[in-house]
Formats: sequence, C-alpha cells, structure tokens
Amino acid sequence: MTERTTGTSSSAWRNWAGNVTVRPERTAAPASAEELAALVARAAAEGLRVKAVGTGHSFTAAAATDGLLIRPERLTGVHAVDRAAGTVTVAAGTPLRRLNETLSAHGLSLANMGDIMEQTVSGAVSTGTHGTGRDSASLAAQITGLELVTADGSRLTCSASENPDVFAAARLGLGALGVITAITFAVEPEFLLRAREEPMPFDRVTAEFDQLVAENEHFEFYWFPHTDSCTTKRNNRSAGPAAPPGRVAGWVEDELLANGLFQAVCTVGRAVPAAVPGIAKVAGRALSARTYTDVAYKVFTSPRRVRFLEMEYALPREAAVAALRELRAMIERTGLRIGFPVEVRTAPADDVPLSTAYGRDTAYLAVHMYRGTPYRAYFTAAEQIMTAHGGRPHWGKLHSRDAAYLAGAYPRFAEFGALRDRLDPQRVFGNDYLRRVLGP
Repeated sequence: MTERTTGTSSSAWRNWAGNVTVRPERTAAPASAEELAALVARAAAEGLRVKAVGTGHSFTAAAATDGLLIRPERLTGVHAVDRAAGTVTVAAGTPLRRLNETLSAHGLSLANMGDIMEQTVSGAVSTGTHGTGRDSASLAAQITGLELVTADGSRLTCSASENPDVFAAARLGLGALGVITAITFAVEPEFLLRAREEPMPFDRVTAEFDQLVAENEHFEFYWFPHTDSCTTKRNNRSAGPAAPPGRVAGWVEDELLANGLFQAVCTVGRAVPAAVPGIAKVAGRALSARTYTDVAYKVFTSPRRVRFLEMEYALPREAAVAALRELRAMIERTGLRIGFPVEVRTAPADDVPLSTAYGRDTAYLAVHMYRGTPYRAYFTAAEQIMTAHGGRPHWGKLHSRDAAYLAGAYPRFAEFGALRDRLDPQRVFGNDYLRRVLGP
C-alpha cells in the first residue's frame, strides 16, 4: 500500500475537465480490499473524511475531500469470469477499457455502456454513467453484486439476496454509502453492432423521434445549435460479418474531424464568439454518412479528446422533443453563441433508487461548452427548461439542484437517506457536494 501526506500544489488532484481541484491531507493507493478497509477505519478514527476517486471524468466535486483521498490505480483487475452464470467480477479501480478488452478475449460483452472507456468501473456506476438504449439500461442497472467498505471499516458483500437493501442503493451510491472494492456485472455472449451514422435535418429528427427510438436498439443524435443540422447514430445487433471502419477512414472521422478539427473550431469560437454560428454550420456538415459493423464496445465508444464542461438532464421520454425545441428557441432568443452540439439519448426505466431513469422511460439532453468558455448563462437557462419538465440532473455533471428539489424527483430519496444514516452516521464519506444534493 502506498500512502503519503500532501498539502502542496504539486500534490493537488484535478478532474479531467480541470474545473475541480482538491488538496487532500493524505492520499493512498490500496492494493486490496483489506488494505482499503484498514485505511478507512484509521481515517475515521482520526476524524478525517474519506473519498475515493476514479479517473476524474465527473464534472462535479462528488469525489472531493480535504481528508483521505483513495486512488484507484492498484485496486484493479478482473477477479472472475463465470460464463455459466453470465457474470464477471472486477476490482473497482479497473478502467472500462480493460474490462471490455478482457470480456472480448473471453467472447463476452456488456449489454450497453456509455460513449467513453476511460472511467473506472466504480466511478462510472457511482455517478450514473449510461449510454443510449431502447431496452438495455445503464451500467448500474447491469450490476448483480458488489463489495463495499463502510465507514467503520466493515466489508459488506451485497446482492439481491445478501444485504439487498444496501445492494439496491449502492449500485448508484455517489460514494455516500462506502467505498466499492469490487463489482459483479451481468454479461452476455459478445455481439456485433451495425452502426449507421448520417446527417438528418432537425425537423425530421424531432418529428420522427419516437419512431427512431422504437425501431432501433440504440439511437442517439446531436443537434448543432445555430443550424438545422443533426447527426444521427443508429446501432443495432448484426449477424455479421464484422466490417469495421478502415484505418484511414476511421482516423479521418474519429480523430481528424471529431477531435482535431473540432478542437480547432472550438478554439476559434472561444476567441471570437461572433464566429460561432458560421463555424457551427461548417461543423454540422463536416461528418459524412457512414455504416460499419464491429464488436459492441468499439461501436458504443469513441475517443473524446476535446475538453469541455457538461450539464445533462434526464427527462420523461415524452418530454424530450418539447424540451429540445424550447432549448433551441432560448438560444435564438438570447443570442448565446453555442459551439458544442446538444446530445440526445434514451434509456428504459430501471429500479435503481437514485438512477436518473428510475421508474420511467427516459430521454437525456446534454449541453456542453468548450473548456475556458463562459458557460453559466447557457447552463442556467437550459436548466430552467429541464426542471420545468421534471428533469433529474446527471449526478456527475454540472447542475445547481439541491436535496429539496431532488427529494421530489426521486420516489425513494428518503429511503436512500435512511440507509446512509445507518451506514455512515458520522458522514465519513461526506463532502460539500453530497451535503448539497443529499442533505446534511
């Protein structure tokens, strides 16, 4: 185990977007659940607060602490693959990329995932990471078991049959119930996805949204503000054969255009806001139609090298189009210059108490701004639209909601709070973000 006392600027931890910086009193990188449990018990006895971080892809301060910061880099690896049960058990600090590559080597796959693979499995599930899907839900909804270190250093094994109340909540626990040490996911035989990406006018996408969601296993689209342009993506299972993008063509689309050119136009837009509408028209036409077939995780995910800030809200699915049209009207009315596309995805209802899709079929609307660009006016106006439709903010993305609002948005909010009181009455795992969104 490595542990060190910090307090200098060189010891600061920053998230991926660079908007959260913490300087904990100590950091530690345990290599086992036993080491982690001892660290937590010691910190609690000393009156230190404890938080575990992943790779920092959350835009909020969910993992911030001035006490003991648990780093994930040694708590990694796949513990067990059970083909008969259709499960894989993995250490909490394992990056999603490593999990997916290991599953593929065993001919297995997750049913669905988000659009990046850089997160740790624990960080991804704890903040509600999701992809898009008509029938298949978020990563947290794919969990069948987990191991948790609680505030007194105890270790709990949780599933639907063992500590079921903790299991239900800790699948998406914001780090408020304890530190996850291992997760068991449901998996299935590896499958291919046929991806069909193509431009589509705004009016057509919104008019046909329900049909596009119903007809495709995984549908999403991006709308480019200041334009009538959208880029759509339809992913459906395929019998094959695999036909991945060619090396050159894939590099042009995913690196040169989606990252390199986009980085350049974002930089210009930040320096010259008046140029944003014209740039948006160019960006909206830059990506051409393409179709390819590949193993699922390679289709679900893509590189994201342009750094940004993001806010995302989960709405009742039937409210998605109305909210998007209101967002468009707001941008036009206010004269805001928005250089980043708006992302729209879906998810089926699930039973995870703090899941943004709990109890209702859901659509997600995500707004972004390039890092270093003023974002508050845009995010505030967008948030007013989302909350008017009963929106639930993504736990790992910027928002201004507090416990009073969220208690009305989640039917089992009080149940989660009571469990937190039982497992962590002294708020060893507390911080300012959790105080705001969960209450004291």
